[in-house]
Amino acid sequence: MAQSLSRTLLLALVLAGVPALSHAERADRDKPVNIESDRMTVDDLNKVDIFEGKVTLTQGTLVLHCNKMIVTQDAAGFQRAIASGGPNGLAHFRQKREGKDEYMDGEGDRIEHDNKLEQTELFGHAWVRSGKDDVRGEYIFIDGKTSNYSATSGPNGTSAAKTGGRVRAVIQPKGKSAPAAPGAPSLRPATDIPAGAQSGQ
Repeated sequence: MAQSLSRTLLLALVLAGVPALSHAERADRDKPVNIESDRMTVDDLNKVDIFEGKVTLTQGTLVLHCNKMIVTQDAAGFQRAIASGGPNGLAHFRQKREGKDEYMDGEGDRIEHDNKLEQTELFGHAWVRSGKDDVRGEYIFIDGKTSNYSATSGPNGTSAAKTGGRVRAVIQPKGKSAPAAPGAPSLRPATDIPAGAQSGQ
């Protein structure tokens, strides 16, 4: 049981990397992890912990809501977390951004995070909002090491061009900028990005 509690505490390191896109609140990593659920199943032999039923995980400013969370650990101690379902059928996370009075929110049918690779994937009805910036698609991939991300209109990183699916992004201007020259085209507040387009932050 002590090993499973240790794995549960290590979950902090797994899920603290979920909002890697926006430089999450660093102090959260030193805060205790609290998990509430209707059921918890521990498999010490296979190093698998399962939380089911109105799961809520909190660690500092990080809050995750889902219906089911599965945490697995490999022989080297690296963990992978899969959160699925939740309010309106979507798993949802929220965390304060480092040094800013802003939060990052993300949602999807399923959210997967690999703390070895520092990568997070959101599958199905996926969206990520960082401050006032907003990205939506069927699949969003976040690389925590580079803070780069990509979104596609089809599942699992594929394009859904044949079905007319589109990635949608709203990117707010950063800081004050000079006024546009007379006759210069103005930018629309929202931009449709071709499927598979990548952006870095």
